[in-house]
Order: sequence, then C-alpha cells, then structure tokens
Amino acid sequence: MPTITTKDGTEIYYKDWGQGQPIVFSHGWPLSADDWDNQMLFFLAQGYRVIAHDRRGHGRSTQTWTGNEMDTYADDLAALTAALDLKDAIHVGHSTGGGEVARYLGRHGTKRVAKAVLIGAVPPIMVKSEANPGGLPIDVFDGIRAGVAGNRAEFYRDITLPFYGYNRPGAKISEGIRQHWWLQGMMGGIKAHYDCVRAFSETDFTEDLKKIDVPTFVMHGDDDQIVPIADSALLSSKLVKGAELKVYAGLPHGLCATHPDVVNADLLAFIKG
Repeated sequence: MPTITTKDGTEIYYKDWGQGQPIVFSHGWPLSADDWDNQMLFFLAQGYRVIAHDRRGHGRSTQTWTGNEMDTYADDLAALTAALDLKDAIHVGHSTGGGEVARYLGRHGTKRVAKAVLIGAVPPIMVKSEANPGGLPIDVFDGIRAGVAGNRAEFYRDITLPFYGYNRPGAKISEGIRQHWWLQGMMGGIKAHYDCVRAFSETDFTEDLKKIDVPTFVMHGDDDQIVPIADSALLSSKLVKGAELKVYAGLPHGLCATHPDVVNADLLAFIKG
C-alpha cells in the first residue's frame, strides 16, 4: 500500500490516482479515504488527479496513541503534499476533515493551494462556551467519548442514522451506506478515535479561517444533525474573506454519500469557476 512516513514514524496511507490538477480529500471522523469513493471516481473521470489519505489512527494508517490533534493532522497533510510535490491543489474537507484543511491552510499557508472546500465542516468551533454560546454542550461530546469507550461497534452502527438523516420520517435508508460507514470506523484505532473527539469539537479554527486567501466554497446541509449549520458554516463563511456559501435544504451531514450527484456537480462548477 502507498504510504508516507511522518517525522514521528507514523505511516499515512493514501490513494493517488490519475493526472491533471490535484484534488486532495480529507475525510471525517472516524472514517477513512474510502468515504470519498463517489467523489474520487467522478473527478478522476473528469480529468483530475485525485488524492485521499487515511488520517493517523484511522483506516489503514498507523493506529497512533499520540498526535491525535489538529496541529499534527495538519502537519501530516503538509508532509503528504510535500512528498507528492503537489502544486495548484484543491483541498476538500468534510466534517473533521474540514477542520484539518482549515488548520493546514492556517498553519502551512497556501503556496501549494489553488482553492479550498469545506463540506459539513466543524469550524470555527463546535463546543459551547461563553465565547461560543451557539455551540453544542460539552455533554454531547462526553457522550460520544462514552459511546466509543463503552461499545464502539454498537455506537458506530447507531450514529449512522442521524449522520445520514435516516432517522427522519420517510427517509429512504441505504443499509449499504450504513455498513460502509461502520466498516470504515471499525478499521481505525479506538485510542485515536477517542482523542479525535476533542480535536474536532474543542479546536478553535477562527484564526485559521481568517488566514485563508484562496477561493473557498462552504457547503452545508441545513438538516445536519452532527455539525449544526448555525454554529459552523454560517459563521465560517463570514470569517473566510470572499467565501461562497451554499446551503442545501433538507440535506444531512453525510450528503456526499446520500446526494453525490448534487455535491459533485457543485464541486465541479466551483473548481472550474
């Protein structure tokens, strides 16, 4: 399997297909590069080079017990882009991956980057505080940690319902999509997944967003039950200078899997625009 080795010895697995302008995909928690299947196949056919990695502790990368926080995630992404010598890249991040992209751009700059896309992304910060009164209470994230530590397999199966909006009346449930999510989650390491809850919920990306100086597209479903839109995309799109915001009526957090045709068409239009 193709991997790079980071400075602390972690092996990061990645896929690198095709030729042309590179599109780099950063996945959500607790998934893997496989969550981008629909997008990678589509953009490969459109003549782009598509790249996706498994974040440390996730998928086929090393099951790390340290470094499971955003600065290191961003450094790992920078190491990958340097190893592949990517230039004029488009970085696309979903959920936690959106935080990874924001921190990468804030920490390492945009000299290798042409555009950025944040989909259902966690920035600017998820947890509720005096400075962020619209956030989710810490109890929500304590509950996620308890689910991971207590019975990860059961918790991962159950969370697919709100993740994809399958708990809504009349929802057309795909058991295949649910099982694919579960399989990706169970491939990763429990310690890394447990630590990552803090990384995606308590990291403040405000200053990272302010530093982004490339065209940025913010995409979010207004029925996102995992990363509520009011305290994420609606704020992030104002912090990134000149960002374009598109809100998808009724779509869930996992819109890349439930509505790939919609997402892919809008992504392509932004990339070509």
